[in-house]
Amino acid sequence: MTSLSSTVSATHTVFNQSAPLADLNLFSSNRPLQDAVALHAPGLDKSGLTALGAEMGSAQMLEHARLANIHKPVLHTHDRVGRRTDAVEFHPSYHALIGAALRHGLHATPWSRTDAGAAHAHLERAAGFMLFTETEPSVLCPVSMSYAVTPALRGNAALWTDWSAGLASTRYDPRLALFSEKSALTMGMGMTEKQGGSDVRANTTQAVADGSDAWGARYRLTGHKWFFSAPMCDAFLVLAQAPGGLTCFFLPRVLPGEGEGGTLNAIRIQRLKDKLGNHANASSEVEFTDALAWRVGEEGRGVAQILEMGTMTRLDCALGTSGLMRQALSLALQHTRQRMAFGKKLIDQPLMRNVLADLALESEAATALAIRLASAFDRKDASPHEAVMARLLTPVAKFWVCKRGSVFAQEAMECLGGNGYVEEGGEGTMARIYREMPLNSIWEGAGNIMALDLLRAVRRADTAAALADELAPARGAHPALDRLASALPLRVDAMTTETEARRLAQDVALAVQAALLYRSAPASVFGAFCDARLGGDWGYSFGTLGAGVDFDALLDRALPA
Repeated sequence: MTSLSSTVSATHTVFNQSAPLADLNLFSSNRPLQDAVALHAPGLDKSGLTALGAEMGSAQMLEHARLANIHKPVLHTHDRVGRRTDAVEFHPSYHALIGAALRHGLHATPWSRTDAGAAHAHLERAAGFMLFTETEPSVLCPVSMSYAVTPALRGNAALWTDWSAGLASTRYDPRLALFSEKSALTMGMGMTEKQGGSDVRANTTQAVADGSDAWGARYRLTGHKWFFSAPMCDAFLVLAQAPGGLTCFFLPRVLPGEGEGGTLNAIRIQRLKDKLGNHANASSEVEFTDALAWRVGEEGRGVAQILEMGTMTRLDCALGTSGLMRQALSLALQHTRQRMAFGKKLIDQPLMRNVLADLALESEAATALAIRLASAFDRKDASPHEAVMARLLTPVAKFWVCKRGSVFAQEAMECLGGNGYVEEGGEGTMARIYREMPLNSIWEGAGNIMALDLLRAVRRADTAAALADELAPARGAHPALDRLASALPLRVDAMTTETEARRLAQDVALAVQAALLYRSAPASVFGAFCDARLGGDWGYSFGTLGAGVDFDALLDRALPA
């Protein structure tokens, strides 16, 4: 007779489930990313990316990512005897992750590199940023801001002299301490206020002159910031109203100098944001009560400096979304090539093959555009064409790639079914990706802000000609691309109304993506992309590619080896 316990045990035999995606080199298994990098930096030493890909794909780092998101940052405003501390406590896994990001130079190091690979420093950093995002994107907020503020910080030579080495250092130091005592430094930003949001000209924080010292003109700031990103950073660039208008200021956490040196600045953290996703990162609301700050640049030039910083963080939004797309696709491919349904592996079912191939197209196109934009930052000071493309493609890539992220994640999640919707285990990563996707679209300017920025970019007299030059290598390769490439420069020149700006951003993105795929991807990928996205052989949802697509070629290229 069979015992009750053995009978119950038999009903819980686990089979037909996929193994977790772990201990995979995220770079060497990603052919689209490798080809995009090779197109723009053919001689680049890829050993650093290979090492980063192995580390970020390891089971250990995946576990750190899980723990850093489960154990959210905790705010401690006061100590036990009532003194203000305004400190944020993080799980050790957070520190392990951000330490790895700095160790691999994903923050400000590209600005200071002088080695043989310095000519492609921004592109290499961009590829690394994408690889890191696949594992855990939240901790990259202060990393991205430390990268973005560097050009603006050069507007104050004394500050740059004292802070540049620490911002480029790869030896992470989590302590709240005086900048000169730390092995590495990070920076955040504080721009938006509750009454203005993206309209930073509506800011009410006031800056009152307070003499000068070795860092230049000092001010006292009083006001608030509604989104104050990464409040545990060592310093921040913030906007405030000075007598000469909206101005950019450098605001350290710990004050330097005689008397006040080593004391906390008057930055009062009111609360941490309870966000949809991005859980490992601390976003906050703060108030300034006569906080001490130093002017960066001239009074009244704050918006121009913010736009310069925004260019860099918007690049990271496109990179981050592209990395998340790749990870979502990899999870979907990993699951469907192991899971059986209706007598076949899911990946062998015709409808599923169409969905996966369509996702692969979207992911590769996003990667190609994001890496192309990063390459422009390496060359924009030496090439007028690259300078125009950096200005043009920043709002385009940020708008289009980030817009596609949420719907991409939803479709990839459907490939896993209920296993993709749960928050636990290795495949809980898919739910985390889905919650993260809207952030990159919203942060640093949502869709309408990007469309307006594109309008400013196309007002340059040389934009239409530069776009035509960018598309020229692919002319004659596909009739649908030829039609769009012929029309776009004329539309750029004639664009005067805001109403059509979002459509223009979409079409520029699609045309440039197609031209890039012609140069970096197999003909099967290029042809399928043009047929679907430009030629109309597509149903405007994933999984509606035409029957003539070479699904085997698309899936073979996308599979994480």
